[in-house]
Amino acid sequence: MEYRLLGRTGVRVSPLCLGAWNFGDPTPEPEALRMVHKAVQGGINIIDTADEYNSGVSEQILGKALAGGFRKRVILATKFHFPISRDVNDQGNSRHHIMNAVEASLRRLQTDWIDLYQIHRPVLDVPQDETLRALDDLVRQGKVCYIGCSTFPAWMVMEGIAISERYGWARYVTEQPPYNLLDRRIENELVPLALRYNLGLLTWSPLATGVLAGRYQHAARVPEDSRASRIGGYLAERVTAAGIAAGGKVAELARGCGLTASQLALLWVKDQPGVTSPVIGPRTEAHLADALPVLDLKLDPEIARAMDLIVPPGSAVADFHNTSGWMKDAVVGH
Repeated sequence: MEYRLLGRTGVRVSPLCLGAWNFGDPTPEPEALRMVHKAVQGGINIIDTADEYNSGVSEQILGKALAGGFRKRVILATKFHFPISRDVNDQGNSRHHIMNAVEASLRRLQTDWIDLYQIHRPVLDVPQDETLRALDDLVRQGKVCYIGCSTFPAWMVMEGIAISERYGWARYVTEQPPYNLLDRRIENELVPLALRYNLGLLTWSPLATGVLAGRYQHAARVPEDSRASRIGGYLAERVTAAGIAAGGKVAELARGCGLTASQLALLWVKDQPGVTSPVIGPRTEAHLADALPVLDLKLDPEIARAMDLIVPPGSAVADFHNTSGWMKDAVVGH
């Protein structure tokens, strides 16, 4: 397996990242613990969570899973931003919130340090210099090794890099955007920026909420056990007729390659320019087992060209930026 540098750091990470959003709900703790151990044993060495995932339960389960020798084998990433209590200040990107949030995450994760601490979403009413200065202090204190952001517009990533360069603070080493065959809009600005400034991309939703895994047959009728059905709202909005049609074409290509539809969709993201490690979010051990072989696969250039014909570069047929707060919907074929 080819391990990849995490941005401009000297840290090498697996080309797939285990995401822990499902841990605790719907994935029960015993199965989640087994999944972490199987992922690490299978070669994955980077795991991503967030303090708001299942109200902190995801971090707690990870803390148990990584107890003992597993912690030092893993690059552990978590995120802050979303409300985790009714306290008006227990959210956002202020210094006050960051200093409280990191201590809570460290306790839940049962660790002395976080390898990658990420801002879960941008805000426009808090200057980035306040946020970055607080994060720089955490790096200097040894509580955090590196910092990153998630679902930021390219201009805010660049602004953050410039502020850090100006003051000599810790700078973003990663950005975590949504990216899959159905929403390729990061290719227009963010990917070129990442390549230019050696920024790692830990992309989320590579299977497009399961659309590219063949989970949906009709946009108006989603399976009751699907994530879009359980959570609804913004997730259900991402399931479009055009996306389902594209998913059907991906499944046809996958059959010709001897892969599952989900494996081909994940492989396509993994081998796109600028991508460091797509974040997979398996709900079951079977989902994880389906993803692990992709670690050792390479995308055939002919298949890549065929995928471009399904959804052209830089375009989208489903809106996976609909929680960003800044992206204007430019999706065709709803």
